[in-house]
Amino acid sequence: MTASSGGTIAFQGRPGAYSDLACRAVYPDWHTLPCESFAEAMEAVRSGAAGLAMIACENSLAGRVGDVHQLLPGSGLFVVGEHFQRVEHCLLGVPGARLEDLRRAHSHEVALGQVRHILDELHLHPVVQADTAGAAQLVAQWGNPEDCAIASELAGRLFGLEILRRNVEDAAHNTTRFYVMSRIRQEPSPERADTMTTFVFHVRNTPAALYKALGGFATSGVNMTKLESYMVDGQFTATQFLCDVEGHPEQPALHRALEELGFYAREVRILGVYPASPFRASHPMPAED
Repeated sequence: MTASSGGTIAFQGRPGAYSDLACRAVYPDWHTLPCESFAEAMEAVRSGAAGLAMIACENSLAGRVGDVHQLLPGSGLFVVGEHFQRVEHCLLGVPGARLEDLRRAHSHEVALGQVRHILDELHLHPVVQADTAGAAQLVAQWGNPEDCAIASELAGRLFGLEILRRNVEDAAHNTTRFYVMSRIRQEPSPERADTMTTFVFHVRNTPAALYKALGGFATSGVNMTKLESYMVDGQFTATQFLCDVEGHPEQPALHRALEELGFYAREVRILGVYPASPFRASHPMPAED
């Protein structure tokens, strides 16, 4: 994943959202394109309106993000990178507002659940809004010193709000992982060690089907960092799995594991092979059991 200049990268959310922040962190010279939904962000890439999309897929506190796992296989796009964005909530108020004047805190429901300590400390009434950046925009429009927003520093800067307190999140490890999506397949060399592979497969709902399908990863010593299941088309007869594993499909260990998977699963499809984020080396994550 290279941060070349001159492109447009799409994201789900409003200007100032954490997805916008992630885009700017990885591609500081690119124009960011806000979209109403993940599907719209992916469509922007398919249509050529954007070269890439930054798609949130999981959060260290909230878990899986939305319906991204269902959108990926049919998107026609490829995963070409990943990014881990630390979520640093700021308490934002209108210019001149004081902590003692605040009465209401506006933000996304998930964000409000991540800042309970500051809400209790300042006796703030939580008010749910559609998203964090939208909450900041509303507080700026109202101009009321009794209202504040829980959002990013970027949102505060974009909407002219003051940071009344930084890092008000309860957990310091609050981090969101993103897939970087492209309509053009981009794969690192098989010789590269720090490589990730994302793929999907189906198994029938029969005894030991998943156990047999995944056995090759254990015997080949392939580390699986993500395994998520969901029904296909609302049916109970088959289950689809989305997986992230360490390694390149052309490396012997992963090649053997995928080959064995093919005997027990249907429609094994690789969605992307891409460099692992440096975040993984500095924040080792446990493998899936």
